[in-house]
Amino acid sequence: MIMKTMKHNESTLQQSCLKWFKLQYPKHVIFAIPNGGKRSDVEAKIMKGEGVLAGVADLFLMCPNERWFGLFIEMKTAKGVQSDVQAWFEGMAIEYGYKYVIVRNIDEFISEVRNYLK
Repeated sequence: MIMKTMKHNESTLQQSCLKWFKLQYPKHVIFAIPNGGKRSDVEAKIMKGEGVLAGVADLFLMCPNERWFGLFIEMKTAKGVQSDVQAWFEGMAIEYGYKYVIVRNIDEFISEVRNYLK
């Protein structure tokens, strides 16, 4: 039950962040990467075949800046922790020239996005 509540809280946070983002930056492209959630064995096999990759961040802001090619955003609750595969993806993203952040509330999201886009 705790894990289900944490995922729901992350979803609520992500929805709030996207609502704010779309109002502030309507011409920028940000999108979700729906890797999580329960799937049937058949659905999981199909998605894996289509290229779903465990550990990929929740959101991607498709906008280069002076230093990075784009911004990956991982949503976590206040007590949420990165899995090993998420930490691996973070390292790969940074190695390939992308910024990667973990945000735990809408204020952190706003700060990270504003700093990235200025």
